Amino acid sequence: MIKVENLHRHFGAFRAVDGASLEIAKGSITGLVGPNGAGKTTLFNVIAGALEPTSGRVFMDGEDITGLPPHALFHKGLLRTFQIAHEFGSMSCRENLMMVPGGQSGEQLWNTWFGRKRIADEERAMKAKADEVLEFLTISHLADHPAGAISGGQKKLLELGRTMMVDAKIVFLDEVGAGVNRTLLMTIADTIVALNKERGYTFCVIEHDMDFIGRICDPVIVMAEGRKLAEGSLDEIKANEQVIEAYLGTGLKNKDQVG
Repeated sequence: MIKVENLHRHFGAFRAVDGASLEIAKGSITGLVGPNGAGKTTLFNVIAGALEPTSGRVFMDGEDITGLPPHALFHKGLLRTFQIAHEFGSMSCRENLMMVPGGQSGEQLWNTWFGRKRIADEERAMKAKADEVLEFLTISHLADHPAGAISGGQKKLLELGRTMMVDAKIVFLDEVGAGVNRTLLMTIADTIVALNKERGYTFCVIEHDMDFIGRICDPVIVMAEGRKLAEGSLDEIKANEQVIEAYLGTGLKNKDQVG
């Protein structure tokens, strides 16, 4: 679904992404791991349109999407979440979901005068869909809570819910486990797997928690120094001496620390 060819993103003399080439298969849950500073989040930002590449190309379903802005990629079904959730804190969880779909009739001034019935019908349908999503995420009890007042893990679930309000094809998750307690992290993992199996979502996941990666991801891509270093199952990655060296600088010692 996603093909990255010789991608570079430089910040002055610093090469955050330095010739990365990789593919994300349709229908997969692909893990993206690597040491701090490996270029993982910068790569996400370039693919998702938040940063212009210095050079190189990005393709989605064979279409060149290099440099397209996030809103254009959103309409193509490419979405991303963030390490720190970006919710509208004073709005309820339900309202946060209802805001996601674009092209709503209420966005046009003319319709607020002459299309009130259409707006009301759309809002009822949107509310029903939002409630269905909240139920799927097991957080329906938070529907009327201000999104800014829920826990970090619940905010990560809410961000997944936003992807369910539109026809997402591929979702990039940036450290979905950051600051999340173990129980809720497993709920998030189960939700990702369910979206993959039941709704056909493709995922690419940055995460440092190798238990989480091992639970849901295959394959796993390792980045180091701005480019792809290795790819395979988690067991294959843990047995790769180059990967261990990139993380630890100590050959094949302490393989379980990879992540």
